Amino acid sequence: MTALFVYAEDRPEEPEQTVREGAAIAASLAKIRVRFERWEAGRDLPDGASQDDILAAYAPEVARLKAECGYQTADVVRIARGTPDTAPMRQKFLSELRHAEDEVRFFVEGSGTFYFHAKNRVHALLCERGDLVSVPAGVRHWFDMGESPYFCAVRLFTSPEAWVAQFTGDPIATRFLTHDAAVARSAAA
Repeated sequence: MTALFVYAEDRPEEPEQTVREGAAIAASLAKIRVRFERWEAGRDLPDGASQDDILAAYAPEVARLKAECGYQTADVVRIARGTPDTAPMRQKFLSELRHAEDEVRFFVEGSGTFYFHAKNRVHALLCERGDLVSVPAGVRHWFDMGESPYFCAVRLFTSPEAWVAQFTGDPIATRFLTHDAAVARSAAA
C-alpha cells in the first residue's frame, strides 16, 4: 500500500507522521515541491508488455504531462522479478543526489521507495502500482528498489542528458529505513 513516512532528518528511528490517503500524500509532498498523483493502472497489459504497449496504454496521461510540464520524451524502465545481479544497480541509487531536471516516474507495476530530503525532514514515499511522482530539479533525494527489486515505470524527460546524478556527499541515506523496511512498516500499520 502506498504510504508516506515523514521523519526528522536527525531522528530516523520512528516517523513523525504516516500518511496513506492519496490527496493527503499529494498535499504533504506539495509543500516540498514534489508532485504526487494516482493514475488508474488497471489497463490490461500482458506480463512483460513491451515499452510501446505500455506507452500506448498510458498515452493520454503521458501526453497531458508532456503538454503541462514540457517533457519531450518518455520511456519505460523495468526490473523483472528474479533479475540477477541487481545489487550494483540498487547501490548506485542509495546515495543522496539531485538532478538538473525533474525526475518523473509512473509505476505501472511493482514498487520502490523515493526519499526526499527537504526542510530538515526526510519524506519516504513508498510507491506502488498507479503512483506518479515528480521530483523537481535540484531536490535532494534517493531511491531504493529493495533487495529483490521488481518494478516497471514510465519515465519522462525534458532532456535525458540533463538527468545526470549530482551526488551531495551527505551520508544521510544510510541512516533511514530501506525500501524493504518501508514495505514491512506499511503492511504492519
